[in-house]
Amino acid sequence: MLWQKGRRSDNVEDAGEGRGGGPSFGGRGLGLGGIVILAILGLVFFKDPTALLGQGDPGASVSPQTREEAPHRAAADDPQVDFVRAILGETEDTWGEIFAANGQQYEQPKLVLFRNGVRTACGSASSAVGPFYCPGDHKVYLDLGFFQEMQTRFHEAGDFARAYVIAHEVGHHVQNLVGVFDKVNDARRRGASLQGASGLSVRQELQADCFAGVWANHSQQRQHWLQEGDIESAINAATAIGDDALQEQAQGRVVPDSFTHGTSAQRVHWFRTGLESGDVGKCNTFSGAI
Repeated sequence: MLWQKGRRSDNVEDAGEGRGGGPSFGGRGLGLGGIVILAILGLVFFKDPTALLGQGDPGASVSPQTREEAPHRAAADDPQVDFVRAILGETEDTWGEIFAANGQQYEQPKLVLFRNGVRTACGSASSAVGPFYCPGDHKVYLDLGFFQEMQTRFHEAGDFARAYVIAHEVGHHVQNLVGVFDKVNDARRRGASLQGASGLSVRQELQADCFAGVWANHSQQRQHWLQEGDIESAINAATAIGDDALQEQAQGRVVPDSFTHGTSAQRVHWFRTGLESGDVGKCNTFSGAI
């Protein structure tokens, strides 16, 4: 992936060393070291962030906790940070165009880099959570060491697979802006099931997969930056983190009633739907079978 062609976003911040309790990540060589992942599911970078943070409410906005130190602009000379800025910049351009075409203005999210742990409007989180989006403060949170974990756990280190991680979390931000989080929360309060093979959580996550594909379609039209093997890299990542694949690996059996993100086949299908169409209208995972 020729990601160097992307426009750099100014919305990447560095929260520095948090209070998540794990090992220290000093310098530029970030790694997960001895971080304990939340079982194998903790590696799923498309988790419902509020559930991971202990809020249990995907549509809630909670009062921000007091931060001891405000984030500052991330160092521009770190190649990993440069990569994140390039991908985030392209998500800003893509969604800015899509929103403008529909007579709306896109609110650009902040992306906060952290190490060990971070305090957010959704609560405190450690690196074990993986990348996540907090609807309470409209920010994406990322410990760059997760990219190393993708390589060691999933044997997937491609740039486009990593871009897919960021694009999916930004997809949750888009959902938040257009009211999906609120509607999911309202439906859950009326008794709709959050978990399960056809539950609201699965449908919400699959839509974010589709939005990531929409982004990939539009960014490729602008930048022509995808290379041979890039799409396969993202597909492989999506396959590896399907609920069925993760459950089979973790416990030797599949329990559809506990699904939260969809099967490998579903995740690939919805990412491809967005990628091949470039049309957000094709991403309605809340209607009919998925």
